[in-house]
Amino acid sequence: MNEIPRIPLLIGGKLVQSTTKEWRDIINPATQEVIARVPFATPEELNHAVSDAAEAFKTWRNVSQAKRQQVMINLARLLRENTTRIAEALSHEHGKTLPDAEGEVGRGIEAVEHAISVNTLQLGEFAENAATGIDVYSIIQPLGVCAGITAFNFPVMLPCWMFPVAVTVGNTFVLKPSEQDPTASLMVAQLALEAGLPPGVLNVVHGGPETANALCDHPDIKAISFIGSTRVGTHIYERASAAGKRCQAMMGAKNHSVIMPDADREAALNSMLGAAFGAAGERCMAISVLVLVGEAQKWLPDFVERARKLRVNVGMDRKADLGPLVSPRAKERVLGLIQKGVDEGAELVLDGRNIKVAGYEKGNFVGPTIFSKVKGDMTIYNEEIFGPVLSVVLVDTLEEAVDFINGNPNGNGTSIFTQDGGAARYFQNNVGVGQIGINIPIPVPVAWFSFTGSRASKLGDLGPNGKQAVYFWTQTKTVTARWTAHHTEVNTTIAMR
Repeated sequence: MNEIPRIPLLIGGKLVQSTTKEWRDIINPATQEVIARVPFATPEELNHAVSDAAEAFKTWRNVSQAKRQQVMINLARLLRENTTRIAEALSHEHGKTLPDAEGEVGRGIEAVEHAISVNTLQLGEFAENAATGIDVYSIIQPLGVCAGITAFNFPVMLPCWMFPVAVTVGNTFVLKPSEQDPTASLMVAQLALEAGLPPGVLNVVHGGPETANALCDHPDIKAISFIGSTRVGTHIYERASAAGKRCQAMMGAKNHSVIMPDADREAALNSMLGAAFGAAGERCMAISVLVLVGEAQKWLPDFVERARKLRVNVGMDRKADLGPLVSPRAKERVLGLIQKGVDEGAELVLDGRNIKVAGYEKGNFVGPTIFSKVKGDMTIYNEEIFGPVLSVVLVDTLEEAVDFINGNPNGNGTSIFTQDGGAARYFQNNVGVGQIGINIPIPVPVAWFSFTGSRASKLGDLGPNGKQAVYFWTQTKTVTARWTAHHTEVNTTIAMR
């Protein structure tokens, strides 16, 4: 019988087997097979990672921008070359379909490519003779040791939203990936070392809540980025802030998509299939609420039939539209919320609870599920389900749709499908959500724009990616300088001779 692999830590540029006594099984979500074990790092191991990062910062901060930029160029190339290998590991541990996993690696590469260009965003300002004989200028410098804590649903993209920009501007980094599917995150970190990051610049520690708390409390860590659930994100933000750290927390959501009667019917309905059910709904930017306006309500039966035809299978099946949920616990929660919707009077028009995949009867599968006539006071509307469950809300006007969306406390993303420019403009100006799609279902911007989720979906002033990421991982110093110009007197004397 083969021994179950143990996931190592990455400290000081080396893979290290943990000495901890606390390990967690990593489960294949389609089979319930234990495929690896991940350590919960000891306090000594975490301190070792932070101290190595602090030591590496002394020299890394002084490495030229051009050399740091070259590391990211190399990393983008290596990620492309290893996309299939990384995607397979991701699918094996998470359950995501291979095309979806490969797409995630692509979004990670996009973030790395943005990091290549951040030196232009790290430029300071200079004012000569701001006062007589006095120059004023600003310099943008790295903070020191930084940390990232990521959720299970994007084990490649989320780390790439954090450490590439952080280290390219001169920081060093400690990453704590999700303990549910850490292999893909570790593979990306190893490739970053292969790309040229010196030992200690990027470290990986595994663990659960105690490890996250220790990162928040550690006196040598200057900033923390978190992407995950609202409950955990609120805790991380409050704990890190209390410890005097800079913190950004991207959290849960309830994302709405509005379909107007004048929308391109085929494009709108097909877009909603992927937006609602892709990645089994385990996306913080998934569309979980469909708002049908006026005559567009008649399109619901057509949409239900399209959703019914989606293929549910193991992630390694390239023809699958969605794979299993990440864990039995996740499946149990989703099934409980579906039953809650039934109990509270929502109309269940497509039920995905009893789906079976031949040969994988133990898998965490839930098929596409659609509720109609959902009201704002229902549990399925107010809680983030994080599964392939879509709530359909019926309204008569665009104004009603906007008011309904604004009544929800979350603000990650929203979208509208229409061919009316005036309606689109009204929507973008009046809806109180940070990221808006117009005939785009999931409005996650390209990496050189910042991720701008808002309201209850975000804590902290600055988000990942784009300019905001550079500002988050750096500090600005302003220098006011006056120099006595002795050489001027000498030159004048010479000139008079």
